[in-house]
Order: sequence, then structure tokens, then C-alpha cells
Amino acid sequence: MNDRHIPPPSPLIFFGRRLAQLRKAQGVSQEQLALISGIARSYVSGVERGQRNISLLNILRLAQALNLPPVALLEPPEQKE
Repeated sequence: MNDRHIPPPSPLIFFGRRLAQLRKAQGVSQEQLALISGIARSYVSGVERGQRNISLLNILRLAQALNLPPVALLEPPEQKE
């Protein structure tokens, strides 16, 4: 019997997935989001991949750029069916 526990993805992965979902749902590219928010595209990409530990200030900038309340970015990503 295999009792290995697979840990859940990190909060950074969850946040990145949610950001990507919301961005794509609005038809916005990473480049467009970067321009609107004033955040580098490479940083946005790193956040979406869960490789960047995003600051509160940048969460606020991204939410404003997407016309969303900041809490929308903190909700769990929607599961694909």
C-alpha cells in the first residue's frame, strides 16, 4: 500500500493560475497586462508560473489593470472539467 502524500500546489502556483485565468477570460495578453499595470511582462509571466513572490502593491496594480477587486485574484483558480 502506498501512503505517499502529494502536497497541494503552493499558494504562488494557485495565485498564478488564477491571474492567468482572469487575464485570459478578458482577452488580455501578458504584454497588454504589463503595459496597463506598469509591471514588466517577464514579471507577470513569472507570477503566472508561480515563480515570483508577488507583493501586495503589485496585486493591487494587477487587479486595477483587470478592473477587478483585489480579492478576485486571491480566490482559488477554477478547475478545468
